[in-house]
Amino acid sequence: MNFVEEMKKKAKEYQNSLVLPEGTEERTVVAAAKIVAEKLANPVTLLGKKEDVEKVAKDKGVSLEGITIIDPATSEWLEEFGKEYFELRKGKINKKTGAAEVPDVEAGKAYMVKDPLSFGAMMVRKGYADSMVSGAFSSTAALLRAGLKIIGTEEGSKTASSCFVMDTHDEKWGHEGLMIFSDCAVVPEPTSEQLSDIAVAAGKSCKALLGCEPAVAMLSFSTKGSAGGEVVQRVQDAVKMAHEKAPDMLIDGEMQADAALIPAVTDKKAPGSPVRGKVNTIIFPNLGAGNIGYKLVQRLAHADAYGPVLQGFAKPISDLSRGCSSDDIVVTSAITLVQAGKIH
Repeated sequence: MNFVEEMKKKAKEYQNSLVLPEGTEERTVVAAAKIVAEKLANPVTLLGKKEDVEKVAKDKGVSLEGITIIDPATSEWLEEFGKEYFELRKGKINKKTGAAEVPDVEAGKAYMVKDPLSFGAMMVRKGYADSMVSGAFSSTAALLRAGLKIIGTEEGSKTASSCFVMDTHDEKWGHEGLMIFSDCAVVPEPTSEQLSDIAVAAGKSCKALLGCEPAVAMLSFSTKGSAGGEVVQRVQDAVKMAHEKAPDMLIDGEMQADAALIPAVTDKKAPGSPVRGKVNTIIFPNLGAGNIGYKLVQRLAHADAYGPVLQGFAKPISDLSRGCSSDDIVVTSAITLVQAGKIH
């Protein structure tokens, strides 16, 4: 399976809408034109002053035909968004000043104008866009902050996390060579509760992005009690919680990597495991293991790593590396549009 082509094919079928809040960033404007040309989304919206967006497009030699430009400061939605943000943050106290974070609707409107990521997130929350992608200029922390404040996490979960789609180019692994690795970018030291949320979210990512039923292995340096301690117990507890949250999802653990991936080892270390020979989704016990794990597979096995793809939010938003290319933005946008999941 060519993962990128599959994502683009699905995005074309779904025709979900996309907002790119960094509307005056050069690579983003170029990417928006490519997304329209490839008919991956409908509509595509750039946020920013019209004259500023048009200047970037002219400088880069791209057409803005088919692209919607919205200036938050003059948007017809500003009053609605300001009220909604005030209601969402009402009663929250600014830790630095001790005053109300958003004292009134006017403050809510001002924040919507000041922070295009929050305006874009509000578009997604209110259904004016199906998905949002940013990060070519903004930090991951800024995107997560906007997403958590405005969109929130999906029902039954308190945790926003990430996954990578790993293309091993070897069909004996995962689903046609593709696997989900999680969490490799967001939660440094997850609690058992967070690990269980991550496992369920990653399983959903597997189904949405790989198009197959998830078989989730929750990794540890221990297999089925072969070692002990707080770190092992955390994974064991997370497995139980994940089963409770998603009783129909195939999840097993705690397992060492070889016990999860090699059937002959599974038979020795975890006989009777329901994920034997099926694992397509791997959950790491912490961010250190996840980050190291995906990069080792990427470099030593010459795998392609797509992500980080954010997961666990009530609606899809995605982050970009600040070193991304316009083509990277197109691919991330296609993935995020597929996460939105509906066919118009």
